[in-house]
Amino acid sequence: MRKKNRVTDWFRLESHAIAMGVGAKPVQILLIEDSAGDALLTGQIVAESPIPIKLVIARDGVQALSMLVEPGFDPALIILDLNIPMISGHAILERNPRKDIPVVVFSVSDDPGDIQRALALGAREYVQKPMNLQAYKLAVLALIEKWVQPEENGAEGATAS
Repeated sequence: MRKKNRVTDWFRLESHAIAMGVGAKPVQILLIEDSAGDALLTGQIVAESPIPIKLVIARDGVQALSMLVEPGFDPALIILDLNIPMISGHAILERNPRKDIPVVVFSVSDDPGDIQRALALGAREYVQKPMNLQAYKLAVLALIEKWVQPEENGAEGATAS
């Protein structure tokens, strides 16, 4: 039986963590979502991302806008549900003080008017929330892959689709 060497074992774990991106500074994503189930599910999916991510959740429009004016708060992406309490998703897009941060609308609405209005108000992309669990997971991971760059590479290069 091999005797454990704590230094060697720690180094292996550390090397694995760096290779997996665990040692990198997490990228912040603001999720504006009032559904506890959707927020929990999105959090679980984000935890599986190869990019280390810190998910910050706002439960309503008022909370989201107050977070966006905080001086130290600088998310790389905003994922916005349109149907949120207090201030609607469309109003968030209109009043967003951080136009430099890409906003992706992630909503159950398939109304062409909602889609057109969201894009006209500055959303970079509109993704309809899938009802199927696997499709939901793939949609969230695709958003991250498209819009979020690891911290060491910067968050440049995002384009509207």
